Order: sequence, then C-alpha cells, then structure tokens
Amino acid sequence: MIFKKLISQPPSEPIDIAGFEKLFKEHYKPLCMLAYGWVKDMDTAEEIVQDFFYHFWKSKDTIQIKTSVNAYFYRAIHNRSMKYLRALEVRRKYAEKVIGEGQEGYSTTLQDIEARELQTIIDNTLAELPERYEAIFRMSRYEGLKYQEIAEALSISVKTVEAAMGKALALFRKKLGNYSEFAIK
Repeated sequence: MIFKKLISQPPSEPIDIAGFEKLFKEHYKPLCMLAYGWVKDMDTAEEIVQDFFYHFWKSKDTIQIKTSVNAYFYRAIHNRSMKYLRALEVRRKYAEKVIGEGQEGYSTTLQDIEARELQTIIDNTLAELPERYEAIFRMSRYEGLKYQEIAEALSISVKTVEAAMGKALALFRKKLGNYSEFAIK
C-alpha cells in the first residue's frame, strides 16, 4: 500500500510526495463527505480535512498507524469533527448567556446600538476583502496566529501575509473612521 511505502522509507531517502498526493486524492472527497455528515457545512468539512492532511504531512515521520489507513483517517476526521462541534456548542452557550444577561433588566442602550452598528461595519468590511486577505485577517486577529504561522499554514511568504494584513487594516481604518476609539492597529 502507498502509505506503508511512504512511512517505511529510511529517513535518508526523500519522502514519496507522489504517494502522498495519491493518498490525498484518494481520500479527500470521502473524508470531506464524512466530516460534512457531522458538521453539516461543506466549507467547514473541507477545512477539517485539509487541516488533518496538513498535520498528517507535518508529522509523517512520527506517525505510527496500528490499524488500517482508512480506519486511521476516518477516526482522525471523526475526532476533529467532534472537537469542532464541541467548540461550536461552547460558543453557542456563551452567546445565549450573554444574550440572557442583556435581557435581564436592561433595555436597549446606546452602547448596545453602537456595538451592533460597529459589528455590522466590521462584517461588511470583512466581506469586501478578497477571500485570501479575509482568511489572513481572521487567522491573525480572531485566531491569534503570528504572521509566520499564517504563512506556514497557507504556504505563502511572511511578506505576503504582511502585505495582505496591511491592505486589510488600511480598509478597516477607512471604514472605522467615525469610531476612532476602536481604530485597528
């Protein structure tokens, strides 16, 4: 099997990239469909599978599969999908708690209105960004990744990440001009 050949090569030999590509192409769609069955969102399912293959490739030298490759892949996707769903549930419960606390005796205040307006501006600005810039911005600001980590995850240079962030931040500064206390740095 391709995988056994891939992992049984001595460290001095180059890794069989063609074998890995074949493994990826053979399993990518079925794994996406498997993840989709749990997360019910194809973009998220593809992200889970891509993330799995990225980490699989990074740790190819240390992975020891004691079952079949199919069983290993399916279990890994199952675990990653369940982890995603648990995180989603935590966010949902937190949002319910925040909304519940807001309704316990407060009417809509000027602060609430401004916060919603600001969130709308942020969402609209993110939607205006090119897809790659938006992804880079989210990885930096929402996930807290460093530019080097983003560059590695997206297989691009750090300079490309810096340029994308510069353009994204410039657009945010322009759009948030009326909200100087929220200016993005």
